[in-house]
Amino acid sequence: MGKFQKKRGSSTPEVSTASLPDIIFMLLFFFMVVTVLRDAEVKVAQNMPYATELTKLERKSLVNYIKIGKPMKQYHAQYGTKPQIQLGDKFASISDIPLFLEKHRSTVPENQRPGINTSLKVDGDVTMGIVTDVKQKLRKSGQLKVNYSAKKRPD
Repeated sequence: MGKFQKKRGSSTPEVSTASLPDIIFMLLFFFMVVTVLRDAEVKVAQNMPYATELTKLERKSLVNYIKIGKPMKQYHAQYGTKPQIQLGDKFASISDIPLFLEKHRSTVPENQRPGINTSLKVDGDVTMGIVTDVKQKLRKSGQLKVNYSAKKRPD
């Protein structure tokens, strides 16, 4: 009969970390692809007024943002210093609002379309004339859910 020896001091093998960099890079690429940094570049002054009674919007994907204000300094030569309307990433006129709304409405599923809201980001120094014109155009376009964006008043 042969001699059999017991293995003493046996332990489990170490975990291989050779595939760890691959996993890290896969996660990094995943988060780079699914992250949205900014929808549009702000081209108008955004000194929004303060408010006391604020409500946070629930679903920001259902919100159209219309920015109204004086153009930034780099756009003064082209657009002047009068208040302008910014729809998305470009300057627009009041007559462009229905097309802007329809483009957004077509990207939203049909069952969520009644929840679409328009948020007006209006500079505090802008007169109400252009704001009233925008609101009337929104009303004629069938967009009745409108709110004003504001900053929380520091206490």
